[in-house]
Amino acid sequence: MEPNRRPPIIDMTPEGEFRDPVPPRAMGTLDRILARVGAAGILVATIAIGLVLAGLAILAIGILLPIALVAGAVGAGSLWWRIRRARRMGAPPPAGVRFVVIRR
Repeated sequence: MEPNRRPPIIDMTPEGEFRDPVPPRAMGTLDRILARVGAAGILVATIAIGLVLAGLAILAIGILLPIALVAGAVGAGSLWWRIRRARRMGAPPPAGVRFVVIRR
């Protein structure tokens, strides 16, 4: 039991029958207009957030793609240099470059 919780209100007549709930108040013209304007505002905000996220994704790709290309070029250049140096020392051209993992 929570001490701050209010008990439920049971709307009952003295004869023991439940009363019908009060019908909701009819919406006025201003309420309908405000509901439509609010819905349109939420739709526009959702579209704007989507466009912002798409723009951020394009920006991230634009920044990360050159970094990935430079890193790939450095890796390819390193492998090319190792193969060239191995051939110069008289080793047969490798079928594939071997990677050595040193464990301590």
